[in-house]
Amino acid sequence: MSKPFVFEKPMGMRDTLPVLYQVKQQVRTVMEQEIREWGYQFIQTPTLEYYDTVGEASAILDQQLFKLLDSEGKTLVLRPDMTAPIARVVSSSMKDVSYPIRLAYDSAVFRSQQREGGRPAEFEQVGVELIGDGTSSADAEVIALMVSTLSKAGLQEFKVAVGHIGFLNELFIEVLGNEDRAEELLRYLYEKNYVGYASHVKNLPLSSIDKKRLLDLLHLRGGEEVLKSAEDLTAVGGRKAISDLRELLNILELYGVQDKVVLDFTLFSHMSYYTGIVFEGYTNELGFPLCSGGRYDQLLGEFGRSAQAIGFGIRLDYLLEALSAKEPSAPRSCIIFSAENRKEAIAKSRELREQGRSVVVQDISGVGNVDEYSGRFQEVIYVIGKSERGEAR
Repeated sequence: MSKPFVFEKPMGMRDTLPVLYQVKQQVRTVMEQEIREWGYQFIQTPTLEYYDTVGEASAILDQQLFKLLDSEGKTLVLRPDMTAPIARVVSSSMKDVSYPIRLAYDSAVFRSQQREGGRPAEFEQVGVELIGDGTSSADAEVIALMVSTLSKAGLQEFKVAVGHIGFLNELFIEVLGNEDRAEELLRYLYEKNYVGYASHVKNLPLSSIDKKRLLDLLHLRGGEEVLKSAEDLTAVGGRKAISDLRELLNILELYGVQDKVVLDFTLFSHMSYYTGIVFEGYTNELGFPLCSGGRYDQLLGEFGRSAQAIGFGIRLDYLLEALSAKEPSAPRSCIIFSAENRKEAIAKSRELREQGRSVVVQDISGVGNVDEYSGRFQEVIYVIGKSERGEAR
């Protein structure tokens, strides 16, 4: 019986071919080195987690979870993010390690797509979690590290938008009076549907003053100057958030990354566990954020070890797209030999590899079309018969 879909992959799954894999490996190595130099230790968690713990705490929509049953009938999930698994580890295997704890990861996460639309269901994230420190110093450190990591990876033109969940929550409760009505507006902000937001506000049964407050929110983007405008929109509740942002900007200036940061009071994340500072990284090459993060001060409590925390995650596939990843420039050499020259070919390959070069050693009798095959390499060395000759391509 034939298999008509033998070459198909599950929805949202992708192959990584050799060239892209090599580029990804190079970028990943640079990023990991930078993160280690800031004192973060890398950790690895299982691909499978229990649904009742990590699955429910992940803040990823239930319909996006890949679920399966183990031999005992317990529901498992492919990890949909890394923040919840790390919170589990910190509260269990690392429960005797005192705060603050600086951890990092480079892991694949899995989120089911109802309709693919070009979106991967499996993708790799590189990120950090700073757990047990609720200061603005921690907020600034994590944002500065994200900026530094992107720069070291080779990204030049990008911006990090910074907002505050606390400000939005307080403003909407002040004006609207209840969380249900606030949820509607937050959904518009998450979708970045500002036209829909404005239309919805205009139809609310509010005074003209309160409508203006909600509409003026859309203009709160820029530098430190927008903090004063933000103060004019809120009574008391949002003032703490504004103070946090002002202190954050002052510390980011000490790191020398203030030119990469813009304030955006409309910024809202779908990650429901965020409680304070939130941020996203953008570049002109992409129409969507390539990295994001925020403060989550309540998630650890769900695992029995309360702590304030903040972290970020960088989508490696998005970063490579922004970098316009191309074939690595490192030369690849090939030694094509005949059977009687096998010893010389192997010795030559050893010599070149000791020089740090990538070398393929190929028996000519195993190649169908020598011209086509040799065209794959930048340099070809023939060790055939009594002579050795090389060709640069």
